[in-house]
Amino acid sequence: MTARTVVLLRHARTAYNATLRLQGQIDIPLDDVGRWQAAEGAAALASSHRAARIVSSDLERAADTAAAYAQALGGDVAVQTDVRLRERSFGAWEGMTGEEIAERWPEEYAAWRRGHDPVEAGAETKVAVAARMAEAVREHADALEGDETLVVVSHGAAITLAVTTLLGIDVDGWRGIAGVHNVHWSHLHRYGADAVPEWRLVAHNVGAGYPLDRWQAGPDWNLEPETKSA
Repeated sequence: MTARTVVLLRHARTAYNATLRLQGQIDIPLDDVGRWQAAEGAAALASSHRAARIVSSDLERAADTAAAYAQALGGDVAVQTDVRLRERSFGAWEGMTGEEIAERWPEEYAAWRRGHDPVEAGAETKVAVAARMAEAVREHADALEGDETLVVVSHGAAITLAVTTLLGIDVDGWRGIAGVHNVHWSHLHRYGADAVPEWRLVAHNVGAGYPLDRWQAGPDWNLEPETKSA
């Protein structure tokens, strides 16, 4: 048997997310807003999907997000880590903003924005990321029964590539699936090896229901600004 429901959850916010720096496989912790997002998003996900297995990237930002979800389930499901669920490696570009990359690698940055792999920077190819992600998802799903749910906690680019390849779409030449926000998820349903495609996308970029500006602002979004006394 194999799990028919798979949820791919992106990690909560980090300081690099907030400053638009390319993280790749640098191990960045959650910031204060990220910890709030992890708790809020975990509660929302637990209300609709109760995992029989939780598997996470071994990078801290993903593992801590997975731990928040496990806690929201009552702590009955342990979090497993799998290095195959890491974010795409971006080589020399990791830790840099788009402006910094464009200044130092103008031609390759422009090619990357058009959808090509930045090979000169030492980045991992989209095909390689999709392959390792799909392998991990299938392996962990195969360990469950058909009525059980697998929750996979990973990263933005890695999740987009995983969803694309599981839907049977060429990841090297098609960019039709937008990325998910922090602590938002994609829900896939597996129809079986004889179905074409084997997996179908049920929902994408689902979260706790906050407007995006409030979600990015964190728990203090509704506080009145301080006013100076006369």
